[in-house]
Amino acid sequence: MKILIQSAHIIDRGSSHNGTVRDILIENGVITAIGDGLHAEGAVVVRHEGLCVSPGWVDIFSHFNDPGYEFKETLETGAAAAAAGGYTDVFVLPNTKPVVDSKTQVEYIRRGSGALPVTVWPIGAMTRGLEGKDLAEMYDMRNSGAVAFSDGTSPVQSAGLLLKGLQYVKAFGGTVIQIPDDTTVGAGGLMNEGVVSTRLGLPGKPMMAEELMVAGDIKLVRYTESKIQLYRSNLSAQSGVYPSGEGVGSGRELFGDALSSFFADADLVNYDTNLKVYPPLRDKSSVELLRKAVAGGLVDCIASHHLPHEFDSKVLEFEYAKKGMIGLETAYPVLRTVLPSLSSEAIVDLLSYRPRSLFGLEQPRIHEGHPSVLTLFNPGDRRGRKKRVRGRSRRTVLSSERRYRGKW
Repeated sequence: MKILIQSAHIIDRGSSHNGTVRDILIENGVITAIGDGLHAEGAVVVRHEGLCVSPGWVDIFSHFNDPGYEFKETLETGAAAAAAGGYTDVFVLPNTKPVVDSKTQVEYIRRGSGALPVTVWPIGAMTRGLEGKDLAEMYDMRNSGAVAFSDGTSPVQSAGLLLKGLQYVKAFGGTVIQIPDDTTVGAGGLMNEGVVSTRLGLPGKPMMAEELMVAGDIKLVRYTESKIQLYRSNLSAQSGVYPSGEGVGSGRELFGDALSSFFADADLVNYDTNLKVYPPLRDKSSVELLRKAVAGGLVDCIASHHLPHEFDSKVLEFEYAKKGMIGLETAYPVLRTVLPSLSSEAIVDLLSYRPRSLFGLEQPRIHEGHPSVLTLFNPGDRRGRKKRVRGRSRRTVLSSERRYRGKW
């Protein structure tokens, strides 16, 4: 199959075509020509005013619920959502049934995603059964294709066990992903603890639960000289960890998510269960600080935090609704909406270069003879139109900006 992308602005600092507007011809998944005025008989032509092309985007924190919870999401539907949002690669959480804590489960995901429009990378569980008691066989999972290790939405609580895990993965260059959350602090919290939770009469979860774990986890990483990715939903002015840059540096990178840069706890005034997420949405000042951290380069990459649920898990009383929201399809437009001054080059850094570098993935290039692992997007398109290139060059996906209008 042939695909001809016309008049696209190339954003790839590793390519000799970086910063130029060129036509790109793709044949059977490989870039065969880059130039001006290219023609190819029988090719699918992609042309759009203001079109940009970059190396494929990577999401490092999504939940496809497969196996075990396919009524929420499957590998197929998750991959379709990722492709619609412009992603070519997605890391999926191990919080499935059975848990992805062995090479067998890693291989199941790798085999099941072979024909999908995006590459699905399994995150292996750090502890057996996500129980937080004994380490899983991370070395075997790494050899079978696990890209990183995490207990996902059940973060490791034991400092001693996390210490052992960090020492274990250091031996083979692995990386741990951790949601810093002390589950004993505000254990019954349904949202951020603050003025809004008091007004709504809902039990709150204080930001301190995150801050305590961030400080402790960073000390463990310094001690082991291993690597960890700390997920932060929001930042607080009182927590010196992020604003001072203490958390930035070799072995202790930081990532946030697009969802938490848009919403705040004040958006829960109508008890909207769509906005019941984990970690909970924080206050407005924290949201603003997160935006400044992203703009200032203190955040290494942005995740969609895609945690889908079926109808029955969301349409019920707030107390009983499950935590989570979809995000793959809207991460880019949300990022463009909340940080309109952020350049396309900076966005490509957050969504492509940095995650690939942090997790040791091969960096695709926009150059003749290279595979067409590409994302096409339009930074100025407000009409919400989306396209998708199908065919054997299946990892070429497109995304355009769409401002948030209503619920996700």
